[in-house]
Amino acid sequence: MLYSKVTPEQKRVKLRELLSSGIVQQFPGAFNPLSARLIEEKGFAGVYISGAVLANDLGLPDIGLTTLTEVATRAGQIARMTDLPSLVDADTGFGEPMNVARTIQELENAGLAGCHIEDQFNPKRCGHLDGKNVVDIDTATKRIRAAADARRDPNFLIMARTDIRAVDGIQAAQDRAKALVDAGADAIFPEAMRDLDEFQAIRDAVDVPILANMTEFGKSDLFTVEQLQGVGVNMVIYPVTLLRIAMRAAEGTLNTLKRLGTQEVRVGEMLTRARLYELVDYEAYNQFDTGVFNFEAPSLFTMTKESR
Repeated sequence: MLYSKVTPEQKRVKLRELLSSGIVQQFPGAFNPLSARLIEEKGFAGVYISGAVLANDLGLPDIGLTTLTEVATRAGQIARMTDLPSLVDADTGFGEPMNVARTIQELENAGLAGCHIEDQFNPKRCGHLDGKNVVDIDTATKRIRAAADARRDPNFLIMARTDIRAVDGIQAAQDRAKALVDAGADAIFPEAMRDLDEFQAIRDAVDVPILANMTEFGKSDLFTVEQLQGVGVNMVIYPVTLLRIAMRAAEGTLNTLKRLGTQEVRVGEMLTRARLYELVDYEAYNQFDTGVFNFEAPSLFTMTKESR
């Protein structure tokens, strides 16, 4: 009932354990708090919170228009609904190194287990679009150093994302990954890898956990967990998958309503009321209500003068 009873500190320890297990950990992207609960119920290792999803949910493109307050608030709402560790996309850290430092502490306060900071220009753009620009190595490492220095919980995961592969090639991505680890990154997110060999190249370059982004319609093929395990990937995210499938279903249902004037033919595809109530733990709230209010008020006529 209400929120997770697992503390943020415990979730951060769990994330560290997962990434050191030697087994690829799957983190589907939650598009709202209830979807995070569903991810947990299905047995996944953790929850990913995509910056693109947070922007799209506000009706905005993923071009750096969201603010730290918006991201921290929504990410916190999602993270608190699940016992799983949640990793959030913090874009470029929302500004210069001092802004990055504040970002880390706000995300700690919001209950996240970790975040990733990228090396694109600010404002950024979606990692699988062409025409990206990346900052120089000095700026990139300052962001990560500021993030690492700012955290108060040493188990809060600082992941560095690099988009340099699309700009300068895989060798540049290897060099950038090494520099980001030296600056304090606990893990590396190499964005828009073209094939498994490129993931292997990053694995060969650093000895920290690495993340694979299996987003649809992007630069990377949709590799299986087994394929990614074979090249040393530690974590795989599916950032926009649930949002895309949910919005496609919503669009189809609206088309049906417009065409037929009723949703009747779509009811069989819907989450039932009973299943929805199960996900939100309706019964636990009902029992709590009963326990709190299970008393009888004494009659006014039987109360003594002193007790009135």
